[in-house]
Amino acid sequence: MIRTPLRPLARILSARAQGEDPAAIEAENRRKRHEEMADKQRQRAEGRLLVLGLAFFCAFGVIGMRMGALASSVPEEPRASAVGNPIIGQRSDIVDRNGRILATNLATHSLYAHPRDMINAEHAATELAKIFPELDAEELLKDFTGDRRFLWIRRQISPEQMQAVHDIGSPGLLFGPREMRLYPNGPIAAHVLGGASYGREGVASAEVIGVAGVERQFDAYLRDPANEGAPLELSLDLTVQAAAEQVLAGGMSIMNAKGAASVLMDIHTGEVISMVSLPDFDPNNRPRVLTTGDQSDSPLFNRAVQGVYELGSAFKIFAAAQAMELGLINPNTIIDISGPLTWGRFRIRDFRYNGEELSATDVIVESSNIGTARIAMMIGADRQRDFLGSLGFLEPTPIELTEAPTGKPLLPRNWSEISTMTISYGHGLSSSPLHLAAGYASLLNGGTRVEPTLLRMANEVEGPRVVSEAVSRRSMEMLRQVVLRGSASFGDVPGYNVGGKTGTADKPLTSGRGYYDDKVIATFAAAFPADDPQYVLVVTLDEPSENSGDEPRRTAGWTAVPIAAEMIRRVAPLLGLRPQVDSSQSIGVTLTSN
Repeated sequence: MIRTPLRPLARILSARAQGEDPAAIEAENRRKRHEEMADKQRQRAEGRLLVLGLAFFCAFGVIGMRMGALASSVPEEPRASAVGNPIIGQRSDIVDRNGRILATNLATHSLYAHPRDMINAEHAATELAKIFPELDAEELLKDFTGDRRFLWIRRQISPEQMQAVHDIGSPGLLFGPREMRLYPNGPIAAHVLGGASYGREGVASAEVIGVAGVERQFDAYLRDPANEGAPLELSLDLTVQAAAEQVLAGGMSIMNAKGAASVLMDIHTGEVISMVSLPDFDPNNRPRVLTTGDQSDSPLFNRAVQGVYELGSAFKIFAAAQAMELGLINPNTIIDISGPLTWGRFRIRDFRYNGEELSATDVIVESSNIGTARIAMMIGADRQRDFLGSLGFLEPTPIELTEAPTGKPLLPRNWSEISTMTISYGHGLSSSPLHLAAGYASLLNGGTRVEPTLLRMANEVEGPRVVSEAVSRRSMEMLRQVVLRGSASFGDVPGYNVGGKTGTADKPLTSGRGYYDDKVIATFAAAFPADDPQYVLVVTLDEPSENSGDEPRRTAGWTAVPIAAEMIRRVAPLLGLRPQVDSSQSIGVTLTSN
């Protein structure tokens, strides 16, 4: 930088020559220099103020924009980021065919402890034991005063319990948000829904997983975020299910039965409208699995799907239908029923009817073991096995339940001629009530195979043909006669023209060898309305005994049939079926005069 001298020589000499004061020149130059320095400092300060002002303006602008964004956003709890897969807390609802909730989620809290943060561990333990009676104060105190840094107290608590823990005032007792699975209808459809529990758990969330029933079968679907919370829609009808459970529970009590099951199925689609197994349980408080004894005694056991029984004479219609399909008989064919029918050391006798011959229809109406066995002998073992296989009796049902594979039918090791005869009237082959319902539906819907399903079907799916429409219609007519004048006379429901077949089978001993003398499995398989079948109903009772008379009556006609009739009377209007009124009877209208 070039500095200008305050006393330039040329200027000084010129001033002296003209008689001027050289000191004035120096003073003037000094003043100008100071003014220049002041101008530069002022410009520098103004520049700094401008930059600082712009910085403040930008900062306040950013803060204002952020505040506006927060004000317009949906409030939500902050979530801490973590390495690894997040715990999926949301689980889709389960609804019935009409959209009514069967299973949903409820926001709640978990309770855990950091013992090292506690001020008065003894007080906290004592108060917690008062709030949660199942907890032991001494055990809690031992945990609180030990080396543990973290302790679960309760996986889920109610709002009232949460407030009570708050009132303890201990900083070591903490809460974590969580979802629990809620079944608002309690035990209704318990065996279908199954239940849920917690998988991976954290203090801020927990993974809800299915443990049985459709909850486990469709666990991946219910937890998949890609479904965007779409509910799982079942084929069940909640009102029908509730009515069926109420009727079956009452009938089970009246008939002194050990257990009971029922299946109501759409005859054309295979949709299960109602499935009941008793005794049942509340999936909100699912009991533990039995570790000893017979699993069928557990309320968790689904008798409709897992229970495989010899279902007795309810099988007889299959032999008659197959023989008609093969052209071996027609409904009026005379069958020799003289007996007993002997095969080696085995003797086949009739329970209801003693005579020489009956028509094929009356063989079913009178439930003749001998007549049905003779029809089965016409058919033969191979053809019988193939026919029952086409109806699904040789494999577990494909119903969407995790328990379904355990309901595998018990088949004879050697399908001999005697097996062919006994199977024709429901002995020697054990299957579930659901198998029987699917078999009746396939036979009576026009003759096409249907498979049971718990999912609502948008359209009918026509399966392979098992019998002709003519044979299907004749089979229904035979079953209608059983109700009108046979062993199922208590099953007639005015207005709905029920057709069906009873089955009473001796219950096998727990050892597997032989049968009880006084214990039976009573079954009634029905279809209604008989003139245009829409639904199949199967009711099964385990060890029933109707004791109103002098002697106990255990046959299905006295036990299962009245329960099924009451169930049809209750649920048919709920299904939208209008009762048929006999038009031949005129409605009484009397003309009167004042």
